[in-house]
Amino acid sequence: MGTTSTDVEHYLDDLQHPLKDGVLRLRAAILACDPDLTEHVKWNAPSFCRDGQDRVTFRLHPRDELQLVFHRGAGVRADTAEFTFHDPTGLLTWLAPDRAVIDFPDLRAVDVHQAQVVALVRRWVST
Repeated sequence: MGTTSTDVEHYLDDLQHPLKDGVLRLRAAILACDPDLTEHVKWNAPSFCRDGQDRVTFRLHPRDELQLVFHRGAGVRADTAEFTFHDPTGLLTWLAPDRAVIDFPDLRAVDVHQAQVVALVRRWVST
């Protein structure tokens, strides 16, 4: 299991969001998928890092949205043109060659896709 953060715990304790249960479930599943993951608060939401680099971050605002942003750090990387990532689930919406999101419109979507999301996160943080 990844390393939890007291900052994230406090953030989640105070979180008022209609899909908070989905955030909690996804957070637990993501942390459980890779023992090298750490977490902190970034962009006013929980973010997961590997080797000190942000890789997957929740997007919780506007307030009624729940997204996971798959990225390769904060800045644009020089190797973007060579980067490839295969998504057999079709869940990822690509915003750039190396940045994508998964939308969760409701808790049912979290439940239905959680295992697929965990598999994607596991592969993503290893790239």
